[in-house]
Amino acid sequence: MTTTDNFLLPIALDDRSPVPIYRQIYGWIRDAILAGTLRPGQRVPSTRSMVGHLKVSRISVLGAYEQLIAEGYLETFSGIGTCVARQLPDDVLEPIQRVAPSVDGPRSLSRRAEAIRQAPVESGLASFGAFRVSLPALDQFPADIWGKLVARHARSQSRAAMAYGDPLGLPAFREAVADYLGASRAVRCDASQILVTTGSQQALQLCAFVLLDPGQRVCIEEPGYPGARNAFAAAGAELLPVPVDADGLDPAALPDDPGVRAVYVTPSHQYPLGFTMSAARRLALLNWAESHGAWIVEDDYDSEYRYGNRPIASLQGIDTRERVIYVGTFSKVMFPALRLGYMVLPRDLVPAFAAARDAADIFPATLYQRAMTDFIREGHFGRHIRRMRLHYMERRRLLAELIRSRLPGHLEVIGSEAGLHLVAMLPEGVDDSAVAKAAAAAGLSVIPLSSCHAVRPSRGGLILGYGGINDAQIREGIDRLAAVLA
Repeated sequence: MTTTDNFLLPIALDDRSPVPIYRQIYGWIRDAILAGTLRPGQRVPSTRSMVGHLKVSRISVLGAYEQLIAEGYLETFSGIGTCVARQLPDDVLEPIQRVAPSVDGPRSLSRRAEAIRQAPVESGLASFGAFRVSLPALDQFPADIWGKLVARHARSQSRAAMAYGDPLGLPAFREAVADYLGASRAVRCDASQILVTTGSQQALQLCAFVLLDPGQRVCIEEPGYPGARNAFAAAGAELLPVPVDADGLDPAALPDDPGVRAVYVTPSHQYPLGFTMSAARRLALLNWAESHGAWIVEDDYDSEYRYGNRPIASLQGIDTRERVIYVGTFSKVMFPALRLGYMVLPRDLVPAFAAARDAADIFPATLYQRAMTDFIREGHFGRHIRRMRLHYMERRRLLAELIRSRLPGHLEVIGSEAGLHLVAMLPEGVDDSAVAKAAAAAGLSVIPLSSCHAVRPSRGGLILGYGGINDAQIREGIDRLAAVLA
């Protein structure tokens, strides 16, 4: 029995109606039960509460309740109150027939909504098996430590902490993020340039909203991150794919067009191919942006995890003209449900982005920001990254070795040793979408490389995540994938 849903019902009464008030109350509650809005066993407001809420006589409320009890819609329990009857006749539970709205053709939507609706949805989002992409090792997360930090701040929240906050985010958290980025990613910033987001996707949406008008052009990597493509397309931007090779995005392929407003790049660990942009190309990209008056959106989504050498310094750290907007997230390092990301903004853009954030959702929730501040300041964050770097390195090594030994001629691993996924190329002429569909039927979460291309490539591949699975799942996944490819 549900005894906690004792909410006041949204009953609207008409004093001028010939129907008595008690019958109007009766009809509202009965219809709510028939429609399933009030569920069997759910507690309904007391007669005293209803009288105060509706500003009617107690006789009217008592009359309605007595009639509903007499007809078997409500029942009373000692110490609990009045509830929807737990056992209702089958004919009572037949849904109310609602008249469908009369529409001639599909309902109209904005062009932005249509663009979002047409975008492919990533499959396997709820999957915890092989080879789910973008999922960290949740079983290795120090949940006890994190739980204590969250509980600490949940118990001691002041009135100020529970009120409205800064659109840019909690000052203490922004200071901790600025210190961390400076030490680990060579990002040049202070707390005043940090804007806290609910993950990197919101950061990309804010970039599209602030930097671009509908119809303006933005360059994206080809292949590239579908989430960025969707964010810019939904804003009405014209997308210009720029090819990526083993040295990252090629600035020589950027258009000599002053109408291009921005370039989106993942220079430290290109998504999805895994390549690193060379130093020469980074400098060339910065020069191009300065000469064309364009912005660079640097997405540094999982740069903490490099296994062959030290993490690559950020593009933002060598930008002397403040053309780079740096985007990061804690989803890959902590856990996706945390929904904490951040942006490092050029100083002159901070007011515009703060206003856009305020218009979008006013300010980010502060409880997790407070807990994350302590998680960083007390050293838990650094220790977690160091431990997980070794953990993921071993998982990647195992997956790559199994592909080479079990699937020669079927898959070829490319990209640097970094991140939580790898890309394995298929032979020429093999349809990666068909392989991904067959893999899904075998219980595998596999993303076709072609889904990251604006133009279908001549050679397909598979994006295989290894962060959220253990050694046994990797071995079993390769066995299933081998059967699919065979």
